[in-house]
Amino acid sequence: MFDLIVKGGFLPNGSVADIGISGSKITAIDQLGTAEARQVIDATGDLVSPPFVDPHFHMDATLSYGLPRINASGTLLEGIGLWGELKQVMTQDEVIDRALHYCDWAASMGLLAIRSHVDTCDDRLLGVEALLEVRNKVKNYIDLQLVAFPQDGFYRDPTARENTIRALDMGVDVVGGIPHFERTMQDGAASVTELCEIAAARGLQVDMHCDETDDPLSRHIETLALETQRLGLHGRVAGSHLTSMHSMDNYYVSKLLPLIAEAQINAIPNPLINIVLQGRHDTYPKRRGLTRVKEMLSAGINVGWGQDCVLDPWYSLGTADMLDVAFMGLHVAQMTSPEEMRICFDMVTVNNAKTMGLQDYGLHVGAKASLVVLDAGTPTEALRLRAARLHVVANGKLISQSPRPDARLNIQDRPSTSHRRHLGA
Repeated sequence: MFDLIVKGGFLPNGSVADIGISGSKITAIDQLGTAEARQVIDATGDLVSPPFVDPHFHMDATLSYGLPRINASGTLLEGIGLWGELKQVMTQDEVIDRALHYCDWAASMGLLAIRSHVDTCDDRLLGVEALLEVRNKVKNYIDLQLVAFPQDGFYRDPTARENTIRALDMGVDVVGGIPHFERTMQDGAASVTELCEIAAARGLQVDMHCDETDDPLSRHIETLALETQRLGLHGRVAGSHLTSMHSMDNYYVSKLLPLIAEAQINAIPNPLINIVLQGRHDTYPKRRGLTRVKEMLSAGINVGWGQDCVLDPWYSLGTADMLDVAFMGLHVAQMTSPEEMRICFDMVTVNNAKTMGLQDYGLHVGAKASLVVLDAGTPTEALRLRAARLHVVANGKLISQSPRPDARLNIQDRPSTSHRRHLGA
């Protein structure tokens, strides 16, 4: 007997199967017929997907929008300044409460793996302590990775180096950095080198805020590729944002992309945030700052969409919905062919799982029994609708349910209900 069977759903590859779950593992994917289970979810006609994954977020700042004031200019730098003010007055309990509230949203949206940067430019390491506690509280349903992130610069802030190492000693998972925010290009490159050396010595992954600027001469991704090769960190390094590539000349990019691919660096563009924050100094033509997503995919680079922010000093919207992120990404990157839209769905599931190095992820026998039943028939339809999460299962347990969003109509000679699913999708 199974503990749970998810019956009759479409898998992302278009096949139809039942999924049998025992304990916290998927133990069968087949036509299970009359097999018995303690609980059955009828997914007939619905899409069954592995959970959504967000490889780039700032959970220590989430849901703090308007504290201590609103970002009037809408710029990255004012957001950093606002966050510096908030850090001085926030309490650990407030950070924990906001983060757990966000995790409730995430669970309801089938977002069951998150990599969050946590600021280490605070001698109290208040955010680090708070998110370590949150990581423990949500471990049964959300895989939460933490990145030691020296927000104000690994060298630029006088105690950032010491505090970043302290955070890693406390159990933070990943080494972060922000080389383009150092005082000089030379300091930025040196920070990449030292932070990668720290990660290599500790056997950790690296995730750098890299070249989040409109300056085409900000080229720290080149140094990151070099250090990844030198230290043998292949597949364990991510470059987040990479927005300067939007403004680089094509000849230089033709040299850069093979270096990134050879080093097996993962790329994390954040479309919601970067099209809001970038290009603020432009009149017209106005840049939107999204990195070269299609070109990186064509070069064989693993690329996944990140959410980055929800209701914080940098972004005033957001709902923990990775389909929203992918929906915006496919528009800005002009990925609108059927194949490209299908890839965009992978970019918030399997591609991001690869970036985070998640073990036992996916829909296969032996995988962790975490999945989402969506009110859609295909991945593309899920993107079009930003489909309702009808059922969310985490580690073999049903943790969230939502109704179908049917509208009741009162129109002569028309059906009594309307639903935006399309039979030809």
